[in-house]
Amino acid sequence: MPEIHFNGPDGRLEGRYHRAIQAGSPIAIVLHPHPQLGGTMNNKVVYAIYHAFAHAGFSVLRFNYRGVGRSQGSYDNGLGELADAAAALDWMQTHFPGATECWVGGFSFGAWISMQLLMRRPDISGFVAVAPPANHYDFAFLAPCPSSGLIIHGSADQHVPTESVDRLVQRLASQRGIGIGYRLVEGATHFFDAQLEELTAIVGAHLKAKRTRPGDVKESQRAKARSAT
Repeated sequence: MPEIHFNGPDGRLEGRYHRAIQAGSPIAIVLHPHPQLGGTMNNKVVYAIYHAFAHAGFSVLRFNYRGVGRSQGSYDNGLGELADAAAALDWMQTHFPGATECWVGGFSFGAWISMQLLMRRPDISGFVAVAPPANHYDFAFLAPCPSSGLIIHGSADQHVPTESVDRLVQRLASQRGIGIGYRLVEGATHFFDAQLEELTAIVGAHLKAKRTRPGDVKESQRAKARSAT
């Protein structure tokens, strides 16, 4: 996992990334929890999501928001953190220009930021949101949600009531043209303390089922060319 520093809106940002072996593989970024509550790119849930993306064949980046770890700048109430996420996505797209797809993942506060990024970047084709804090932040901006994705929550989450996430999922699932997967992990707390392996497996299975492989894209292009002749 090479360590990198890349330019953000408020200074250099610290990150680590995994490069997929296959050229043209999809890319993803993973966003960490609230920086003022101890959230960093080394959070165990963030690493579990990151590992699932890497194992599914993605090139994937996790990074520290401004003011966290060795990232420059200071906390900006979500606005600056959203700009940091956009800069991270730009870095990935610059370094992996032939990527077949672009995904975003996030945990807790990071899930909220990731969903905002989803609304601003039509190039994002899928998302993974773990423990989205639907009781603390307004997700009404997802109207409509532009991409399909997966939402995972713990039944014993002590910070985000299951009912608030249920309502979010129901609202998104009622929208046409997208698919929302929802997994409620029995007994899991907000930090999935005893269910990290299960969390990784759930994310990995979803990605392997939904991602487009470079060979699939080429075959689709060949099929279109044959039908045009």
